[in-house]
Amino acid sequence: MAQNKKTTHKIKIKSGDLVKVIAGNSKGVQGRVLQVLTDADRAIVEGANIIKKHTKPSAANPNGGIIEKEAAIHISNLVLIDPKTGEPTRVGRRVNAEGKIVRYAKKSGEEIK
Repeated sequence: MAQNKKTTHKIKIKSGDLVKVIAGNSKGVQGRVLQVLTDADRAIVEGANIIKKHTKPSAANPNGGIIEKEAAIHISNLVLIDPKTGEPTRVGRRVNAEGKIVRYAKKSGEEIK
């Protein structure tokens, strides 16, 4: 069922980035990226795309039951929040003064840490 596909483009979102969901059931939600799944072009965002998972009793969860957790969202449905203005922005890459390639917000030109 699962296909082994390779990504041919650069994923411009990294773990720890503040992003906004622009499509889907969680549209408009802002949160930090907890994990990026590069092979599937998806990311897990804090507080977005919440699913209910039915769990059996285990050592970690002795009662079992229904837990709510974040599911992965496709990266095309996420946009980075500009660190300077707080608005959604696209991401560019450029060489800084030290000769390192850094990401920057296209709206304000601010470097993304």
